[in-house]
Order: sequence, then structure tokens, then C-alpha cells
Amino acid sequence: MQLDQRDLEILRILSREGRITKAALAERVGLTPTPCWERLAKLEKAGLIEGYGARINLKKLAPHVTVFVAVEISGHTAAGFQAFEAAIQRYDEVAQCWALGGGFDYLLQVVTRDIDAYQQLIDAMLEARIGLSRYYTYVVTKPVKGGQMPPLDVLLKGR
Repeated sequence: MQLDQRDLEILRILSREGRITKAALAERVGLTPTPCWERLAKLEKAGLIEGYGARINLKKLAPHVTVFVAVEISGHTAAGFQAFEAAIQRYDEVAQCWALGGGFDYLLQVVTRDIDAYQQLIDAMLEARIGLSRYYTYVVTKPVKGGQMPPLDVLLKGR
């Protein structure tokens, strides 16, 4: 899909201001509402916009702990990776999971009530035999930067 400068500007604005009204978005990109909405629909249909959501301040909502877990799996085969990736989908406490190249196989971001709940989760994963062979726990002590969208201006420089 070819994107022009207006499409890119729509993406930039939405990445920072997801609740902007369609009318305000149209005004910001210099279009009338109907052509802007058509572009927005085209970007959504193409899968460039995956969804809209709110960033929840968990600290104000409930006590919790965020843990990053570097994981090594036992079966370094396509089937082993696929089985782990399918199994990890069942654990709601795993907020995000990334496959890595290099030392560890996966990096998990886990959010639980407390460290005891985190350990219960890990014990359940080990008992479920999902391929988890080693894990390294890194407890988040405070957020320093987060919640931002990727730097679209930097990624798209020169386009």
C-alpha cells in the first residue's frame, strides 16, 4: 500500500491522540471530513491501524507488580517454538511476549498482584510443561519511560 504525506500524518496524529474526533483529525491534516474518513477506513482495512484503546494507570487501579522474564525453552525446533507460543496465549498475566534472537528465546512482560502471584504463575507454567526450561526474573522497581507509541517520525524519515 502506498502512503502519501496525509496518510502518514493521520498515523502520526492517531499514535499520539487516539481519542481525537474525526472532524478534528480532518482539520489537522487539511482535509474535509469525508475524504479524511475514507483515508482512515483505508488505513484500518489495510491493517496499519490495529485498534484503539486506553492506557490504564494500573498504579491508581490496584496494587500490582510488573516483571520481565527472560525465557529459554527446551525444544529448539519449529514445533517447540510453536507449542510455547500457543501455550503462552492462555496466561492472561502475560501482558506481552516477544520472540528474541540471541541468548534468550523469549521476553515476557508479566503483570500480577504481587510476587507470590508471579511465582504461582511460573510454577503453573512449569507444571504445564509448555517447554519452559529456564527463566530469569527482573522485577520492575519503577517505570522511567513508557506508554509512548513508536517514533513514527524517526521510522518514516526519508519517506
